[in-house]
Amino acid sequence: MRGRFSPAEVVRYHDEGYLICRGLFTGEEISLLVEVARNDHALDQAASALDDGEGNAVRLSLWNHPGDGVYGMVARSERVVDSVEQLIGEEVYHYHSKMILKDARTGGAWAWHQDYGYWYQNGLLFPDLCSVMIAVDAATKENGCLQLLKGSHKMGRLNHILSGEQAGAERERVGEAEKRLELIHAEMEAGDAVFFHANTLHCSGANHSENSRWAMICCYNAASNDPYKESHHPGYTKLHKVGDSELLRVGRSDQARSAVEFANIDADDESARGLGTGE
Repeated sequence: MRGRFSPAEVVRYHDEGYLICRGLFTGEEISLLVEVARNDHALDQAASALDDGEGNAVRLSLWNHPGDGVYGMVARSERVVDSVEQLIGEEVYHYHSKMILKDARTGGAWAWHQDYGYWYQNGLLFPDLCSVMIAVDAATKENGCLQLLKGSHKMGRLNHILSGEQAGAERERVGEAEKRLELIHAEMEAGDAVFFHANTLHCSGANHSENSRWAMICCYNAASNDPYKESHHPGYTKLHKVGDSELLRVGRSDQARSAVEFANIDADDESARGLGTGE
C-alpha cells in the first residue's frame, strides 16, 4: 500500500500503538492552516468547552465531513489517508475531524482515555480506527502536549466512566498500566503529526505556558468496520483523496476556503453521555 511509512515503521505502529511523523506538513502549509483557523469565526463559535475538573476548560470544534476547504485538504490529502490505510491495512473513510483549542494559560487537561472507549458506543464492532493529531502550534510538555502509554492498545478496550464533562478510562487499570508501560510525551514542532491506534491510552496536561497549543485531529475508520447502527458520526462514506498540492492551492484562494459544517457537540455527541458515571 502507498504511504509514508516503511514496513518496519508499520510493524512498530502495531507493536507500540503510535508513530510520530516529523514534517508531515510544511511551514507554509501550516501557516495557511493557522491563518484560516485563527480567523474562522464559525470554528470559534462552534467550540464546546469541557471542564477538566480543575477549573480549566478544553475547547474543541468538531465536524463529520471533511469538505472542500483548507481543513478538508488536510484530512483528504494523500499523504495522510494513504499512510492511515498503510497502518490499518485497507480502505478507510473520514470518521470526523476536530480542532483542539488549548489556549495559553487557560487550556485544560484531558483525562487518560482511549478513543474507542467513546466510539464503542457508536456501533463500531472493532477498534479498527486511527487518529492523526497534527501540531498546528508547537506542542511541548509546558503547553500540554499529548501523552501516550506505549503498547497500551494491547490491553483492549477499558471501561470508561463519565466524570464531570469528560470521560476517562478506569483509574485502577490506568494506574497499573503506568507502572509497566513507557510514558511518551509527544513533543512536536508545528507540522509534525502523531498517528495512534483507537485503543492507545492517551491524555494531555493543562496549558500553563504563555503559548497556545492548537492541534487538528483527523480520525479514520476502516471501511469494513461500518457501524451497525446510526450515531452522530457517519457510517461508511467514500473518501475522495486529493493530491498533496491541493492544500496550498486552496489555502491561497480566498474563494476556495469553503467552510465545513461544524457539529453541535453539546447537543449531538452521545459518545460520552452514554457512559455510566460510576456512582
